[in-house]
Amino acid sequence: MSTVNADSHAFEVDWLLAQPGVQPTQHSAHIAIAGERIASLASTTPTGNGLIALPGLCNAHDHARAVRATALGGFDKPLESWLAYLGVIPGVDAYVCAASSLARSALRGAGRVMVHYTRQQGLVDPLMEAQQVAKAARDVGVQVGFAVAMRDRNNIAYGDDASVLAALPADLRARVSPRFGKPPLPAAEQLALADAIAESCHGPGFNVQYGPTGVQWCSDALLRAIAEASAQHNRQVHMHMLETRYQREWADHHLPQGIIRYLHDIGLLSPRLTLAHCTYCTPEELDLIAQSGARIAVNTGSNLGLRSGIAPVAQMLSAGCNVAMGLDGLSLDEDDDALRELRLLHHLHKGWGYETKLSHAQAWRIASEQGRHSISGVETSDAISVGGLADMLVLDGHSLMEDRLFDDVEILDYVLARATATHIKRVIVSGKTIVDNGHVLGVDYPALMTDLMARLRSALDPADKWRASVRALDGELAQLYHQHGGPMCC
Repeated sequence: MSTVNADSHAFEVDWLLAQPGVQPTQHSAHIAIAGERIASLASTTPTGNGLIALPGLCNAHDHARAVRATALGGFDKPLESWLAYLGVIPGVDAYVCAASSLARSALRGAGRVMVHYTRQQGLVDPLMEAQQVAKAARDVGVQVGFAVAMRDRNNIAYGDDASVLAALPADLRARVSPRFGKPPLPAAEQLALADAIAESCHGPGFNVQYGPTGVQWCSDALLRAIAEASAQHNRQVHMHMLETRYQREWADHHLPQGIIRYLHDIGLLSPRLTLAHCTYCTPEELDLIAQSGARIAVNTGSNLGLRSGIAPVAQMLSAGCNVAMGLDGLSLDEDDDALRELRLLHHLHKGWGYETKLSHAQAWRIASEQGRHSISGVETSDAISVGGLADMLVLDGHSLMEDRLFDDVEILDYVLARATATHIKRVIVSGKTIVDNGHVLGVDYPALMTDLMARLRSALDPADKWRASVRALDGELAQLYHQHGGPMCC
């Protein structure tokens, strides 16, 4: 494939899946791009290049973390314990961290990525750190939704910090308390910071949003303030919702009227809102979400890896919910492979026997169209069409279908059955090619990873005892979460 510029270019493919699962495969197409849009589509004589063009994929929930779970010692941990493992490594340069993570996302097929920025590196002030993340996004070329994390309670577990600390052994309490003892910023100051970040960083390719971490981590005052500010500024909101059974138990205890009803009552449930996970939503709650126009970002691989459960995707679709696909930094193989995540989502939620609850077309729409609004705030069809947004994924059909025998077997079947990041030839976002033949064009991904790991290893303190404290806290939390009526639910 030849090098192209971002403003105007054209290429040919042997197969065009303009709207996977809806429109039949078009054989041999000439695709012309002008700026961010598709200028023309035309049938052409087959070239034999073996290329397949499809609508681009999105990662509608992620965090742009430095390294993945197993490297932190967090493999196979429930979310409630796993969160503590995120703090076992020191902060590093925010640009290097974000650029390496976003470049990996691009290489593995996601041209648009939602970054719920819940873990600051902390080496510079938050505004400057956000500016570094924005620069990384623009250098890589991915379109990013950036949710400024906001929280003001329950730092250790789903109960007030004093009660949780009191339940820990005295020696562990003494080690844990300093880490979580800093008082949170008042709601007004958190909003002011988010607005300052938006004023400085929001723009093409970087959509700043409010990012309350979750109802269990945010006070009523903070959530009401976010709802009011979101309506006033027409700014999107991205937050976690009912990811685990323990969050469901907490919600039922503290919000007997229903957690989704609560969001509705305070004005936060709206088309501006994206809810990540919703693993334990009830049918009535899904109806409310659907009626509001809010979106749900399901994270199938992450939910499996963190022992969180299986989201009711079929029920979400049946209720009329807008559903997008997230990877959450914890895809099945911890590799950020958007194509493999799509396959996992499809297989797990498609239904059993002859009953189909998630069609091929619905699966692709979840992985493509729906994420664009959550991430970038754009309403657009997932179809590749003249005048449409030029977000495309181009695959190597020769390697994908090396055993192809029959011309009437749908190309989409091969994609859903076996495509992975190894088959990606090009990722195009808003008309710009950001990945070509296994290389991120805007940054040097291998060099970034080498730099990142060198920084992390040099910053590790051999005398640091925090990892041992986290392992001890892990064991204590396991016991506390099993105590009905204990600090975890009250």
